[in-house]
Amino acid sequence: MLRLSLRMFGLVWVTVYWWVRPMVKWLLRRTTGLCELQRVCYGEQRGAQRTQGVGRTPEIQKCMKYIDGKCQERTLNQELIYYVVFAIVKIKKINTQAHKGFSDVLGQCLTQIWGFRQLSAEVEAKRREMYDPANPQHEEKLKALWELMMPDTQLEARVTKQWQMIGFQGDDPQTDFRGMGVLGLENLLFFAEHHTSAARHVLARSLHPTWGYSFAIVGINITHLAYSLLQSGAAKTHFYNASKRFLELRAFHQFYCHLFFSFDEMWRQEKPKDIMEFSRIRDKFEAQVKLKLKNPLAFFKCNFVLENV
Repeated sequence: MLRLSLRMFGLVWVTVYWWVRPMVKWLLRRTTGLCELQRVCYGEQRGAQRTQGVGRTPEIQKCMKYIDGKCQERTLNQELIYYVVFAIVKIKKINTQAHKGFSDVLGQCLTQIWGFRQLSAEVEAKRREMYDPANPQHEEKLKALWELMMPDTQLEARVTKQWQMIGFQGDDPQTDFRGMGVLGLENLLFFAEHHTSAARHVLARSLHPTWGYSFAIVGINITHLAYSLLQSGAAKTHFYNASKRFLELRAFHQFYCHLFFSFDEMWRQEKPKDIMEFSRIRDKFEAQVKLKLKNPLAFFKCNFVLENV
């Protein structure tokens, strides 16, 4: 009975909302002289709060279908964003002389909205690209990962048990990239190349006799987490706060590095009895990350503090 009452209340509220909303918008337009887009652009704090508000407006929702196609094709550019801003200004009859900063603010928001969607498409393409040992670029990246993580140890062969030293399951890392494709490799390589000290630090901690884990395998698992947060939209707050320009793949790699380093810290704090506790700790970590991302000011920086192994 209670569920039925709540459902009825919800239906009534939605109905009233859609009837009243146009009247409220009209009243606000008359009293403030500003359209809904202007009120959001001027009234919300820069970053995720403003951009998410802009993304919810009817004007931008109408543009979504066409622009989303460009994002999926990864052909979106700044020129197209300028065209959309120009069209909105004309349709809404906004006086750009009286509101000189509006076009720039709206342009930044649209750059973040569709830059995020284009980044999602690019990450998806990397995930779908399977590791191919016949591809020289793939092989070079794998070799570079070894050299960065194990600078004092010569790799004896392409297929060797040595790979287990940096946390792969078997003799050939190729098999471990099946789930996340080349994306898993590029995440690990970026961490090793751009945050070398932090990556080696995490590797050293992963070799702990009591609280150890497989560095590369866990790294690929973190790739899956970062990918899921991106594709679900849960990570929008971070990415909207991270950049005013078009998001590049580097932004996703940085997000991944923060997650991997943070997971290692939680793993050590939890003091697991063995690797069988991985799922529990990973789920707890994911829940904490999602909670942090609900904060409109969320921004995960890669300011790593290296503590004792």
